Amino acid sequence: MSRALIFGVGGFVGRYLTQELQAHGYTVSGSDLLESCSLPGNAEYYKANILDAEEVRSLVGQLSPDVIVDLAAISSVGASWNIPQMTMAVNVYGSLNVIEAARQLSPMPKILFIGSSEEYEASDEPMNEEQSLNANNPYGISKMAQERFAELYRIKYGMQIYCVRPFNHTGIGQKDTFVLPSFCKQAAEIEKSGQAGVIRVGNLAARRDFSDVRDVVRAYRMILEQGDCSRIYNVGSGKAYSLQELLEYIISLSNQDIQIEVDPERFRPIDTPVICCDAGRIREELGWQPEYSIFDTVRGLYESYLSTL
Repeated sequence: MSRALIFGVGGFVGRYLTQELQAHGYTVSGSDLLESCSLPGNAEYYKANILDAEEVRSLVGQLSPDVIVDLAAISSVGASWNIPQMTMAVNVYGSLNVIEAARQLSPMPKILFIGSSEEYEASDEPMNEEQSLNANNPYGISKMAQERFAELYRIKYGMQIYCVRPFNHTGIGQKDTFVLPSFCKQAAEIEKSGQAGVIRVGNLAARRDFSDVRDVVRAYRMILEQGDCSRIYNVGSGKAYSLQELLEYIISLSNQDIQIEVDPERFRPIDTPVICCDAGRIREELGWQPEYSIFDTVRGLYESYLSTL
């Protein structure tokens, strides 16, 4: 049975990845900054700061995992503009701590780093893995650097470091600082109030390729389980919807009269008009296919807020 260690397990994706790996026979341990963290199944939790090289080295040495997944990240483009220094520290320095800790083990574990569609140069067409990398925000730049270090250590030390470039993904549990949870929470609050209300938004013209987090973590596992760690895979649905279209669908789920109000503070300094995935490589080579529609996903998000607000 393979042993997996997930850094950043306390974040949105951590619980889903833990469940995905456990369902396929992995023994899973997780780490984060939290004092404690309730994880699915029998997964064990260990507190560690990914920016503390000694803590990372000690934990990796103690658990001696077969697989390490680094989910620890400043993962919001908007947040990365506000804290660019911390974004680079967590996303690059933290990943180097993971690599160096793994390099001390024999045999060295596989590592999976989570990149982003934000690494790519802006394009109106679906982006494949050969698209030029030219990020236009601190988050994307940090992921480009992380990926370059992974390549360097593969070449220099023969390490099995996998990199994936997921496009936008969402699901129940994602913070409402992200766009679709924000829309769903606002709509659910208005619905619960029983009165008309206003949803505050940013740039609704932006078109994005959204996937369900459950499809994305399945892709992560499939990538780790194939042999060529130098092969980088996009993960996305291949369909880009405008935020206007998705918001209108969310509003249609409510029985209340909901108006839309543009909030200038919700605009990013640079907002790429279209981000759409060409996932042909992972579909053809690994047989991955999305199982969930983004409309089903946002309905689940909306209903989750209705039941918990």
